[in-house]
Amino acid sequence: MSSPFAVPAMLAACLCGVLLPVACSDHLNYRPIIGVLAQENIVGDPHARGSSYIAASYVKYLESAGARVVPITIHQTDEEYEKIFNSINGLLLPGGDVDLETSQFSRLSKIFYDLSIKANDASDYFPIWGTCQGLQQMTVLTSNKNLLTLTDTKAVALPLTFTPASQNSRLFKAFPGSLLQSLSEDNITSNFHSWSLSLQNYSRNAKLKRFYKILTTNTDGRREFISTMEANHYPFYAVQWHPEKSPFEWVDKPGMVHSAASVRASFYTAHFFVSEAMKSHHKFSSASEEERALIYNYSPVFTGLDGIFVQNYYFD
Repeated sequence: MSSPFAVPAMLAACLCGVLLPVACSDHLNYRPIIGVLAQENIVGDPHARGSSYIAASYVKYLESAGARVVPITIHQTDEEYEKIFNSINGLLLPGGDVDLETSQFSRLSKIFYDLSIKANDASDYFPIWGTCQGLQQMTVLTSNKNLLTLTDTKAVALPLTFTPASQNSRLFKAFPGSLLQSLSEDNITSNFHSWSLSLQNYSRNAKLKRFYKILTTNTDGRREFISTMEANHYPFYAVQWHPEKSPFEWVDKPGMVHSAASVRASFYTAHFFVSEAMKSHHKFSSASEEERALIYNYSPVFTGLDGIFVQNYYFD
């Protein structure tokens, strides 16, 4: 069967300076540092320490593509967050299970989202990536309301249904045709969510339609929902599935996939986002300040092979 993506070269045209702030390859930052947002500890986590955590798989995911990571913890001042924003080159909003309107995670997400909008509007390139809960949070921030609906998508692997818009997307333009074909035909994207943005709710909301381009959808058999999207005029990207789980999480349950194609998909998504972060020239004020901020100052905790995450970083 021939793939609709058999000619990936047509996706390869540089879009820098067309829809986004100009940040092409002349002056890339080959030492990118990406912030990962912490969130409130999972209720009942027997390993929890302090008040917040980051799953280590997100850190490994970014490091695998050539980035370093700064954890962004939940009990700092707005001024401290702005200083962090001006020091890092991108932001990852991870999956989880917190309230998207009242949690500290949602409050911090809004701070960084607003700073990112302002920066990009001023031609200061700053990308955001959202995974699962991160995608959901981004839709709440853009629409100023929670439009999510329940779907039967807890612990299931699915193929992606690519939209026509995906063929000129920034996210997928460098993916090999064979990988795009695997993503479209095989059950290799891990889904672990109970809430989704339905295609219907997206289509009915003018703010979301104006802001995001839908690249892939999925269905639980009853509702079609958004599974991959990118912003039209900002370097913002989000997936409802979990590319980081295939190479770095090992709980043995339905929905987990460790095939070669799923691991390739993980790498290509991470590589894409880290490449976006290389277009940002934010930096720490000194080498010592940078060193103090990095994730290397913390040790991950092994939570067991039957846990939600194999390793977590915990923060006060």
